[in-house]
Amino acid sequence: MIQHSIKQLVSKKSLTKNQAHQVMNEIMSGEVTGAQFGAFVTSLMLKGETPDEVAGLASSMKEHSLKVPINEKIILDTCGTGGDNSNTFNISTVSGLILAGCGIKIAKHGNRAMSGKSGSADVLENLGVNINLSPLNVSKCITETNFGFMFAQIFHPSMKFAAGPRKELGIKTIFNILGPLTNPANANYQIIGVYNPSVGKLIAEVLKILGSTRAMIVHSDDGIDEISLWGKTTIWELKNNEINNYEITHQDFGLNQINLNQLKINSPLESVKIIQSILSGDKSAARDVALANAAAGLLITGKVDNLIEGVQLAEQSIDSGNALNNLNNLIQISNNL
Repeated sequence: MIQHSIKQLVSKKSLTKNQAHQVMNEIMSGEVTGAQFGAFVTSLMLKGETPDEVAGLASSMKEHSLKVPINEKIILDTCGTGGDNSNTFNISTVSGLILAGCGIKIAKHGNRAMSGKSGSADVLENLGVNINLSPLNVSKCITETNFGFMFAQIFHPSMKFAAGPRKELGIKTIFNILGPLTNPANANYQIIGVYNPSVGKLIAEVLKILGSTRAMIVHSDDGIDEISLWGKTTIWELKNNEINNYEITHQDFGLNQINLNQLKINSPLESVKIIQSILSGDKSAARDVALANAAAGLLITGKVDNLIEGVQLAEQSIDSGNALNNLNNLIQISNNL
């Protein structure tokens, strides 16, 4: 299938969802050579990926992943594609912890740093969380603390067949955006940050095909894969099976404008200090951007009617001590499993 697909892509003809699914099955089974892998992802990129192609690849990758056994009406993932080279602290991770303090079940899917100084796996590990958990134990963490972390290296064992060729290629490919589309807990609500606005609508359309309940894909106008308070953030929102595109600023949250440089870090330990400071109730620019990103999660899960209300509820999660208590429980439980 992969040889036929490469010929088709080189001819600028798109694959069906089923064809893409079959190609990924071959990749995930170790049947594809490095040369074939490189030719496939490069020709796909040069042609331009369609939603059906990406949905086919993602659905196969998900089938080959380990599954978290959990049955909840609302499961939210807050993650980014990475690759923005911004070196900001782990905003999506702390916003997930704040949301857990609001009672929302968070199934955080992540990895070690790809381009920045600290990935979600790095910072949670440095906070004291055991990130090397089985699917069943991740489910227990979500049930007992509202937060579970699925380490991509553990949950996607078949990705080992793509790791070598990806490293040899050394360029961003479709594989850079598949992670957020393949949540092992089948999160039906998602906040996804993208480094490139060209993939924002694409990801929204793929989530629609894959049956996501509601999602918000976000991109800051300076290239950050988070909601920003220093410029405009472009949103692609999937709601009721429709995709709406709009922009928001700090004013939509009722928060002050901040400077991006206030959020920069040089190591996971610096990110840990910022997260601990935020959850301890310290007021800062970092707290405000975490509140904004948490507010978006509260909005799409239906906990609030607007972003300003979302900020207020997120503040309660911090100031009541719920968010920090949840983190401490997560550290204890994850290390005792």
